Amino acid sequence: MQIVGQTTQLEAWVASRTRPFSINEILIIEDSGHRDPKAEVVETRTFNRYIPLASEQHNLVDDSVLRGLRQVGFDIEDEEIHLAKLRLLEELATPVRVGSRVRVPQFSEVESLLIKRRPKDGLTLGVIQGTREVAEGMPPDLQDVALLFDKEDGVQRQDGVPFVFDYRSMDQYPHIGIFGGSGSGKSFGTRVLLEEIMKQRVPAVVFDPHFEMTFDNEFPGLPDHYRESYKKKFVLLVAGTDIGIDFVDLTADDIVSLLRASSGSITDAMETAIKSMHKKGDSYLSYSTRMANLAEALDNEAEIREQARDLAMLPVDERERVHTLSKLLKEYKDKVGGFSGTLRSVMRRMYRLEMEGVFTNAGTKLVEEAFMKRQLVVIRGSMYFLNVFAFYVVRKLYRKRREYRDSIQKGRPIEEAFPPFVIITDEAHNFAPKGDIPAPAKGVLKEIAQEGRKYGVFLVFATQRPALLDDTITAQLSTKMVFRTVRSVDIAVIKEETDITPEEANRLPYLSSGTAFISSAITGRTTSVRIRVSKTTSPHFKNPFEELEEAFAEQDSKLWEALEGQLPIDAFNLNAYLTEIGRKVGRPVTYDELEHALDDFADQGKLVREDTPFGSRYKKV
Repeated sequence: MQIVGQTTQLEAWVASRTRPFSINEILIIEDSGHRDPKAEVVETRTFNRYIPLASEQHNLVDDSVLRGLRQVGFDIEDEEIHLAKLRLLEELATPVRVGSRVRVPQFSEVESLLIKRRPKDGLTLGVIQGTREVAEGMPPDLQDVALLFDKEDGVQRQDGVPFVFDYRSMDQYPHIGIFGGSGSGKSFGTRVLLEEIMKQRVPAVVFDPHFEMTFDNEFPGLPDHYRESYKKKFVLLVAGTDIGIDFVDLTADDIVSLLRASSGSITDAMETAIKSMHKKGDSYLSYSTRMANLAEALDNEAEIREQARDLAMLPVDERERVHTLSKLLKEYKDKVGGFSGTLRSVMRRMYRLEMEGVFTNAGTKLVEEAFMKRQLVVIRGSMYFLNVFAFYVVRKLYRKRREYRDSIQKGRPIEEAFPPFVIITDEAHNFAPKGDIPAPAKGVLKEIAQEGRKYGVFLVFATQRPALLDDTITAQLSTKMVFRTVRSVDIAVIKEETDITPEEANRLPYLSSGTAFISSAITGRTTSVRIRVSKTTSPHFKNPFEELEEAFAEQDSKLWEALEGQLPIDAFNLNAYLTEIGRKVGRPVTYDELEHALDDFADQGKLVREDTPFGSRYKKV
């Protein structure tokens, strides 16, 4: 293998007669003047006599490459030639020497480049593409730690150097983005990341709108040494049942943000009323009762004022009610604009949230208990629900962690420690959308994106649409796992926010499922990684069409067993068989279903269908 053609401080071409090049593999250029620099293959080609490489108008290879091939002895008209474009991993002061020999490195020569942490101390996410030959010299602790999966062949051996993410460096380079379209392997990659977070016992909270982040079921076909149980490492909570918003914790601004996000919009008058009537420490009952009473007082203002002038004439119970309403009118009428409709609009929005279970005394107690056990917490619910809960949960947990760290800095440590933690969201663009789109948790998430690393709070944002994610947050994601992405606007954002090369950007729409470019400030470069097989499965793991076949195969089997004992069956008398067949299959069977089943079994060759003067008769074969 030799360097050919024109070279620069950053790029070069390498050619070989015998060895095809692998995309993303690392090679060493034997140029002593530059201390044998390392380079990565970013583009590969192979030419032979059937492809006219020497054409003057050739649009695939630069003329300087053709001249360089000839100069080092290649017969470009008759030989098969393997070419690769190299990107040097470090910019040089001068270009590498043309004609320099190129070789595959020993593992020890690239270990510091490829391995930032050993598997026991980092997150083992997959296998670095193009490292199969290099991996032959790996030590035992790097072998068989990242098995792979192929849909055709099942679980596969590790065929390269493992990619181990140095999560401990997130205190300097915080936050992770996981981008990829439908079917790209984004959810699979997120699951693997969460398994590794649990393995390292890092407290984390996951907002799961797709009801798939559970870790009870083992991935099928794993070898014994690779299996691992996560059942005691995570807690599953249902939003509105196991966890809720404690109204007492809310400020007036919080209530405004909550109602605006959950209801679409609120008027200025409604915002004024919410803030004017809120008192610190209000429960839902005390706040809503105060608002309802004021609405009643405004509707009956003249009557209330008249009764208030002579309270002694009223019954005791009525006297107390009129006194309360009169006091509310005096204190709040001018502040809320004197219109009960505004108050009732606020009350309807609050009542909707209360009826859906948003306001409970549960608060974040179960999350905090799980954090102290260093567990992962999965909060499950609809996107609407999670958007509401994320605002409260994230803010409260972040405040607790910040107060704990601030107290240490000020020399006044509080009694109970609160651990660092990670926040993970799927469909992240719904939690922190770009532009002015309202979202209750957006403000606190932006604050964490900018300030969270100081307090040990980190974000993992997964989304199919990075172009719809808030710009401030996107800019703070120091590590980005980019799976197959097709939309041009999303690719444009990825190109702007990562250091992927033009060649890698062009490959994004064609990446195989489960392969990702991991661009990280921690590694200092973009690495192509095939994500390892997960050790657990999603509830949605089974192919829906396989599920359909299995379900109906079992149903058909039961129906066949019930029918077989009734044969022969005459079509004109099907009603006579329905009760007995239904009893045997354990459910009611309709006339149409039985008729359809008989025809299906006849088409499958299980029955013989004969035509008679009275219609069809079905008999055993």
